[in-house]
Amino acid sequence: MRSPKPASKIPPESELAAIDRERYELLQQWESWLEMPMLVLSFAWLGLLIVELVWGLNPLLETIGITIWGIFILDFCLKFLLAPHKLFYLNHNWLIAFSLIIPALRTLKIVPILRSLQSVHAVRGLQLLGIMTRTNRGMRLLGASMERRGIGYVFALTAIVALAGAAGIYTFERKLPDGAVGIADYGTALWWTAMVMTTIGSDYFPKTGEGRVLCFLLAVYAIALCGYATAILATFFVGQDAESDEAEIAGTKSIQALQVEIAALRTEIQALAKRDLEH
Repeated sequence: MRSPKPASKIPPESELAAIDRERYELLQQWESWLEMPMLVLSFAWLGLLIVELVWGLNPLLETIGITIWGIFILDFCLKFLLAPHKLFYLNHNWLIAFSLIIPALRTLKIVPILRSLQSVHAVRGLQLLGIMTRTNRGMRLLGASMERRGIGYVFALTAIVALAGAAGIYTFERKLPDGAVGIADYGTALWWTAMVMTTIGSDYFPKTGEGRVLCFLLAVYAIALCGYATAILATFFVGQDAESDEAEIAGTKSIQALQVEIAALRTEIQALAKRDLEH
């Protein structure tokens, strides 16, 4: 009779936890090492998208874009392999994975097929998804590179959204379905985007469905930006009042003085209690 095969040894839970912790630390180190290079490449990739939508890419710029795309795919695959919990990592980074899939549609010649089938909305939908996903990647990396999301982060983020939004609205509205010209050049599109984001508004309303979706997203961002600006101004004025001794709001100096008095009172009480115990 053949001897039964030995059962495979299963590592105890403590060893599994230690392995997961080591893999998580390696993942954190990898992200820390490549944080700034990936941020630069992300902005370059977004810039190439804007150039492609507005003016088109020459062979050199197209090669650079494919190279950056390959670096992003390699980085994502390595992070996915290092992640101790694959499904958890994929669930929190699905939009990044989706942004890496969209360029493959063009590489596999799917977009030309859609154009040959006169599926204009499908092509524009892919362009809209490309703008949103690449902008989101730049926003996430920019936010991760800043410990505190202060005014500098908001300015940089607003510039990214404005440039990408202008490229998108120009792409969707320069040639309308009825053959008319909506927005003639990128400068006009940038001005229109600035008017929308400052909530001033414009006399031009998007005619295409993709342009309207993009307009709605820009308006939502503008509302959030106005709320942030209001909070900044409120914090500034509250801080000014707190520094004044005559203000109704307790300032930092008043609180520090109160803390000193409480400490002195506590010391005095301890001294009296010690004296009573001695007597």
